[in-house]
Amino acid sequence: MLKKKYFKTKDECEVTFEFDSGEAEKVALVSEVNDWQPVKMSKRKKDGIFYTKVRLPKDSQYQYRFLVNDQTWVSDQSADGFVPNEFGEQNSIVDTTPSDN
Repeated sequence: MLKKKYFKTKDECEVTFEFDSGEAEKVALVSEVNDWQPVKMSKRKKDGIFYTKVRLPKDSQYQYRFLVNDQTWVSDQSADGFVPNEFGEQNSIVDTTPSDN
């Protein structure tokens, strides 16, 4: 799930990426924002959902995926869109354009 928070004084959007893991031991966000390097996601104790927050420039789109237990690639079903990747799968898209534009 994606949650977005826009700032009035900055051209940024704080995006919270969430992944409901089921039985996963660890989940990483992997995106073009950080040159496709895994970023460890924290796990909330109350609901077991993995999450991380990233500040991104507004009015942009970025590709990402989740890496579960260092071996399984998963697209975010709540993404703003999808694009095929070179591995025959789908990358998720987050769009930081405010909906009032």
